[in-house]
Amino acid sequence: MSKGITSRSEDYSQWYNDLVIKADLAEYSAVRGCMVIKPYGYGIWERMQAILDKRFKETGHSNAYFPLFIPKSFFSKEASHVEGFATECAVVTHYRLKNDGNGNIVVDEEAKLEEELIVRPTSETIIWNTYRGWIESYRDLPILVNQWANVVRWEMRTRLFLRTAEFLWQEGHTAHATSEEAIAEAEQMLDVYAEFAEKILAVPVVRGRKTENERFAGALDTYCIEALMQDGKALQAGTSHFLGQNFAKAFDVKFTSKEGKLEHVWATSWGVSTRLMGALIMAHSDDQGLVLPPRLAPIQVVIVPIYKTDEEKANLDAYVDCLSAELKNLGISIKYDDRDTQRPGFKFAEWELKGVPLRVAIGARDMQNGTVELARRDTQTKETVEQVGLANRIHALLDEIQDNIYQKALNFRDSHITEVNSYDEFKTLLEEKGGFLSCHWDGTVETEKRVKEETKATIRCIPLDAKEEEGVCIFTGKPSKQRVLFAKAY
Repeated sequence: MSKGITSRSEDYSQWYNDLVIKADLAEYSAVRGCMVIKPYGYGIWERMQAILDKRFKETGHSNAYFPLFIPKSFFSKEASHVEGFATECAVVTHYRLKNDGNGNIVVDEEAKLEEELIVRPTSETIIWNTYRGWIESYRDLPILVNQWANVVRWEMRTRLFLRTAEFLWQEGHTAHATSEEAIAEAEQMLDVYAEFAEKILAVPVVRGRKTENERFAGALDTYCIEALMQDGKALQAGTSHFLGQNFAKAFDVKFTSKEGKLEHVWATSWGVSTRLMGALIMAHSDDQGLVLPPRLAPIQVVIVPIYKTDEEKANLDAYVDCLSAELKNLGISIKYDDRDTQRPGFKFAEWELKGVPLRVAIGARDMQNGTVELARRDTQTKETVEQVGLANRIHALLDEIQDNIYQKALNFRDSHITEVNSYDEFKTLLEEKGGFLSCHWDGTVETEKRVKEETKATIRCIPLDAKEEEGVCIFTGKPSKQRVLFAKAY
């Protein structure tokens, strides 16, 4: 099959778009700025959901659901929050359509809402208005709630998965009796995200804290995980926010403490979205298509039979039935591609494009020899192996593939973290190499904005493991005690 994918070296942006569409992950919709996530792409997202949801519940969280529409007045109660989202909000003003008598459907001007409704860009306001009715005493705390939902942020420049007007995500919203508990929650969920990114997505991340300028609107502190894509740009892969008492004060959410005092509740929120699909694609894939880590792949092993006669096909079917049962007992997901409408070569190319980690090819001669051919997607290598003990071999090989994909991404990331000590060096490396540039910054918003205006690079994070180090800001020459990571980003 002709894959029709632009090479990364020729046009990275077009390569990404080609791959998303050709691999049947998503496509543009009739609604400008929105996408259709196709079954194969949604299958990957479902795997992400299932794994993350299990981890959330293991840490004591429960799922709930809150309204899609939020009264406009709710946003006015937390000034920094509304300012952060004001330019991205979709607003519902009317609740009815009518026929104008000429065959056209128009808005019924008499059906104007008394108060406009905002299509949720995030749910802090509606949730904290709700929590006011749930919380009276310290006995009602903590509240550990997560929501799987869609949100709308009106983006003008969109890219499939990375930036769309509507996207899917989860948003955790928790309420606590003390600031210490809330901070511990925010840090815990950052660790959950980082572990998921590295162990499941095979994407190495930097755990960090956002600068004041880059914090979530309404937060006192924002923690993040930052990943590096193959083109040297960063991608924010998840965030966790310590909200302090801002939303509790805005919505008058108080509780009676053990000491009998009336206090405002402490809050967190945290989330990841379908941007993770973009991270997955850009961190691992190549010019032949997707490269999926086995722990995330909806199909871990595809088996392709090669035959000429019905008798040969029957023998292969019988063998594959037994192999499939063994693989399923080991928790391995498989696809037996015995379609008679496509030739084996077409199937090889199709599953390579879709990133299935391991392909098993078996024909009549293999049955006579007691062998099969294994083809790894990560290294694009093939080997002929014995059928005896094949299921256990495949199980071990999938772990090896997972580790190899992660190690390759880690080596790339580590080789693209560069210490920089002058602004000229900063600008040169940003254009010639990219990646994370570790350098001193004077801690001011003014410097952060000037560097962004001049270079389009932003401070991705202040690494949590960064050590104190005397230095001077690369831009102003003012004293600095810690390096931060700058990068161009998605």
